[in-house]
Amino acid sequence: MSLLTLPPLAHYFTAEHAQFRSTLRDFVAREITPYVNDWDEAGTFPRSLYRRAGEVGLLGLGYPEHFGGTPGDIFYHLIQAEEFARCGSGGVNASLHSHSIGVPPIVAAGSQALQERVLPAVIAGDKIAALAITEPGGGSDVASLKTTAVRDGDHYIVNGEKTFITSGMRADFITTAVRTDPANKGAGGISLLLIEGNPPGLTRTELKKMGWLASDTAHLHFDNCRIPAANLIGEENRGFQVIMRNFNAERLGMSASAYGYAEACLHEALDWARQRSTFGHPLVERQVIRHKLVDMALRIEAARNLVYDLAYRVQHQAGDPAQLVARTCMAKIQATQAMQFCADQAVQILGGMGFMRGTLSERVYREVKVMMIGGGSEEIMKDLAARQLGF
Repeated sequence: MSLLTLPPLAHYFTAEHAQFRSTLRDFVAREITPYVNDWDEAGTFPRSLYRRAGEVGLLGLGYPEHFGGTPGDIFYHLIQAEEFARCGSGGVNASLHSHSIGVPPIVAAGSQALQERVLPAVIAGDKIAALAITEPGGGSDVASLKTTAVRDGDHYIVNGEKTFITSGMRADFITTAVRTDPANKGAGGISLLLIEGNPPGLTRTELKKMGWLASDTAHLHFDNCRIPAANLIGEENRGFQVIMRNFNAERLGMSASAYGYAEACLHEALDWARQRSTFGHPLVERQVIRHKLVDMALRIEAARNLVYDLAYRVQHQAGDPAQLVARTCMAKIQATQAMQFCADQAVQILGGMGFMRGTLSERVYREVKVMMIGGGSEEIMKDLAARQLGF
């Protein structure tokens, strides 16, 4: 049996997982893959895609059923990341799933009123949610953020900037990290605040990017925005830990997406090598090409198995929490490096076609760096892992 068709290990996946994978694969093949090139060139995708994804339950995975959510363990999330990667468009994936980082803090710490206002609408695809952490002066160093929210009666007055915000242009709900204790310059003064709609003083500016062309990415400027105090997510000055838990889940999901994109590149390169001939023989019969393909498969399998092992440990709370954080950092590094390697090798195997817009590998090649930087850069991941391991 080919390495590329080996079934997932049975102790990770059930028949229900397989059915979910089949449903999701059909949805991606029907609703997304045929259009990704056009959406990339247009720099956007139809807002109606959110509603279609909501109708088949893809936006509610893991959220409470009474809000319209769908039960699902951590391996359902890995399946979702893997299957969406098959379309080869990180831009569509990132914006369509921006709620996966914007909504969890509301589920974990938000009031019942906030949950009732936000979750059903987002899960149905009627509203879009985003997360705003990164600022012009820093990203992963959350404890140093500068955007302020000063209490004024039953409102907060928000001033500052956020940048590189996925779905920042059209998000209806923006879970925003703010400093509510100006005297505390560290993690202790940080809170999360839900910003709805377009309050006076909020300016959104679209950002142009190297990759993720179909995604909506924005710079946000807050100038004396009055936000209801009832929109505070969790306790005041206690938002840092919620953000950190959110980061760990995001990094695990990004890891699964990364080796998924790597595998998509491998499939395109293999198909091309079987069809393309040089000097009378298919490329795939050339030893140098076969070795490239095996090197790609090796890195994909190493990353996948590291992520599956980590997911199993997280799901069963097996191991020291610090060790799990370190493993999460290492999984993201391993998976994004696999994505980088496979995109590069696929473009090389495709030759001139690999340099042309419209091939999956060319698009993934441009999107590698945002995966290696977003959610915590490779350098920060290594430093964090070292600290958790006691190095």
